[in-house]
Formats: sequence, C-alpha cells, structure tokens
Amino acid sequence: MRQFKTTPFYIVLMYVLLALSGVTFASLPTVVNGRPLPSLADMLERVTDSVVNISSQGRGRPKQYYFGNQGRQGKNGGTGSGIIIDAKKGYIVTNAHVIAGSNKIIVRLHDGRQFNAHIIGKDLKADVAVIRIPAKQLVAMRFANSDRLRVGDFVVAIGNPYGLGQTATSGIVSALGRTGLGIEDYEDFIQTDAPINPGNSGGALVNLRGELIGINTAILGGKSGGSVGIGFAIPSNMVKNIKNQLILYGKVKRGQLGIEIQDLRQSLVKAFGMPNNQGALISAVIIGSPADVAGVEAGDIVTRVNGMVIKNSANLKNRIGNLRIGSRVNLEYIRNGKRLNRTVVIGEISPNKYLKQNYR
Repeated sequence: MRQFKTTPFYIVLMYVLLALSGVTFASLPTVVNGRPLPSLADMLERVTDSVVNISSQGRGRPKQYYFGNQGRQGKNGGTGSGIIIDAKKGYIVTNAHVIAGSNKIIVRLHDGRQFNAHIIGKDLKADVAVIRIPAKQLVAMRFANSDRLRVGDFVVAIGNPYGLGQTATSGIVSALGRTGLGIEDYEDFIQTDAPINPGNSGGALVNLRGELIGINTAILGGKSGGSVGIGFAIPSNMVKNIKNQLILYGKVKRGQLGIEIQDLRQSLVKAFGMPNNQGALISAVIIGSPADVAGVEAGDIVTRVNGMVIKNSANLKNRIGNLRIGSRVNLEYIRNGKRLNRTVVIGEISPNKYLKQNYR
C-alpha cells in the first residue's frame, strides 16, 4: 500500500491563516523546506478521466435533482454526471433520476469523446442506474469501503454542475447514515459540505486516494437553487451491490426477512436496561417468513447485522434491503434481556401472507 507523508501542521495552519487574510495561493511558493505543499492536483489527474458528463433527451416534466427546490432542467432534457466502473465493458453508474424518462442518453468523456449510451438497468427505490457505452481506452474508478468512513474525513466531489463541464470541489464528511429525508425509499446517505449543485447528480464523491466513496445525489437547496453546504451521497457499498444486480439481472431483487420494525421508544430502552436507543424493534413477524423459520419473534430488538451496528429501523431496512435473495445474514438481537444471534437466509415474501402476533 502506498505510504503518504504527513504535511507538518504549521504549514497547513499557515495556509489557513493566509487564506483568511485574503492572500492568494498563486503568489505563494509551491515548496517549503524542501517539501511540496498540500494539493489535490495529483489525485484529480488520476481520477477525472473516470467521471463523465451525461446529457439526456426526451424528458417530460423536469426532474428534481435535489429537494428544497426544482432542478435546473429544460423540458426537453437535462444534464448530470456519471462514473466509469468497468473500463473493458463500458459500464457507467449514475443516478436513476438523471436518465429517467430519456429516449436518448449522450455521454461525454473527459477527453472530449461522445457516445450514445443504453440503459442496463435502474433502481428507482435507491436512485441508482447503470448505463453502457461502446468505448475503448476507458479509465475505471476504484471503489472504497464506505463503511470505514468517519465524520471529518476529507472528500472531493467531481461532476458537471449546471452543465458547465467537469468541476471538482472539496470538503469533509459532515455526517453518516442520514435517513428519513424522503428523497428515496432506501436512504443511508453520506452528508458532505463539499459544494454540490444541480448537474452534479450521479457524479463521484471520492476520498483523498481518489477512490469512490459515494454518488452525489441531492442537496438541500436555498432559494437560488445552489449549494448551501448540505449535500447527500449514496454510499459506495450500497452502489456496488445495486450495480452488480443491475448488471446481472437488469433490476434489483431485494431480499426480505418478513418482519415489521420500528425505532426504539425511550420506555423500551429503560425496560430492557439498554445503554442507548440504538437498535430496531421487531413489531411483527410474517408466518412462514425467513425470520419466522429462524425463530425470530416479535419483541426482539435487533442490534447488529453481520457484525454491523444497527442504529435504527431505517438502518436495518437498508442493511437487509441491499442483500440479495439467498444471502445468509447473522442477526444479533436482544430478547427478554438476553443477547442472542441467529443466521437467517434472506428470501422473498408473498404479499398474501399474514402477520404473526404483534408485539405490544
């Protein structure tokens, strides 16, 4: 693994103070005490070929690129961004809303080449799509493990804001696991203050190694429709699972446990003597479902899935919803104050099944 030298703190502090003082970086030296000053240029030179501009034609009504205001699109089309994920086969991942309703999709590469793309598959519930172009000499972007992200990590957003062409902005991870925003059915957003604007949708959010950690999807817009420093990206681990299914099946086959869930009430936290309200309460179980077969009962509190901590019911929904049918999952849960675990095989639930006894 490549080793990165740490820039002395005083150099970073010097740049911050100079910036606040209004001094331009153009007038400053590029090397101090024989060491190069911090820059994102080398990383960006490696990854910008992997980010593409997408133009769509044949839309009906303008589609929202962000919530809070209406997206910047004409009635005959719109612009967005995408990320090359397979250089040999020409696969590109983007947001489903970037290509929704389109009868023609044009992809423009960083080197100026243009290609017509066709849709491999799209998942409207998570807002992820895969398209393909007949191109050679492409550069694919590597995926990072988004589960390893921490609040405060530096990130860079790359995309096509307002159709201007490829643009890079920087910031940090502001929050993780954002849910309940009402943007998608499946939400587990990375929140960032890296400026994201209409047209950035489908573009890359990368770490300082140039690895994909998320797809820029939405912003909380002000009256002008521009960035106010609150942007949201779909985590790379969710994107990776969805794009694999879209390439294999053309759609996402989401597995289910066969349970109804809710967040933990404070009264339950006290009753079970739990240290906090992290976890999800199973309020009902469908008879004959994978959960029922495995012995899971209404009233159980799920605390971990495959070793990953469950924060709330939305978090559990996302973890299970992004697993394929047939996947084996280890559930850790609390029942009557005892910590238990079960291995459950994710399945498909028939809509005519009825619920087992509800938790009261």
